[in-house]
Amino acid sequence: MNQQITRIIIADDHPLVRGALKQAVAAAVAGAELVECGSLDDVTKALDACGDADLVLLDLAMPGVRGFSGLLVLRAQYPGTPVVVVSGNEERGVIRMCIDFGASGFIPKSTDMETMQAAIRAVLAGDVWAPADVDLSSSADRDMADSVRRLASLTPQQVRVLMMLSEGLLNKQIAYELSVSEATVKAHVSAILQKLGVESRTQAVIAAARIEAFSGAMNGANGLAADGPH
Repeated sequence: MNQQITRIIIADDHPLVRGALKQAVAAAVAGAELVECGSLDDVTKALDACGDADLVLLDLAMPGVRGFSGLLVLRAQYPGTPVVVVSGNEERGVIRMCIDFGASGFIPKSTDMETMQAAIRAVLAGDVWAPADVDLSSSADRDMADSVRRLASLTPQQVRVLMMLSEGLLNKQIAYELSVSEATVKAHVSAILQKLGVESRTQAVIAAARIEAFSGAMNGANGLAADGPH
């Protein structure tokens, strides 16, 4: 990749928010190449097309994203690309969980422009950035941390399958949606059960729902089962 160009993807389905983020990035990184995306599919297509990106600024709620699923997919599919969550949700528990899921930072949408610029520069320099009053060194709840670790181990396709299981879809329906065979879906389900340490589809959905319930309790959303925090 040309080291002279910093490529940043701005992923948010609201044009006004993308405009504000473009302004912050332009002020923070001279000559940055910006790519705007309004859905998770657009983000993955952009990453596949350009081969690499220095940073993705990701909203938690936009088309193709449910709860933390977008973050999980990007971290699994493009582990070398830093992802910073930019969200209107400012609950400390949600911020901590995003970092635990592999985000390189969390910028609340209420952040002032100067601080947002500093956050972008910090992450591009290799640091992890979060609001000053968020303690990232404190220990998370052990059971929740284990659930987060297990969910974070899923591949992008396994995350998609789990989302569809949470919606009550059958293997046949999932196969149709993903354009794969039912045998492939069954293999994904088996791998999901093993990684989550459960024995049935129902238990897998319940395991995912623990994260959903946490996210929902924080902001009235339904995590993986519904549109996540904006």
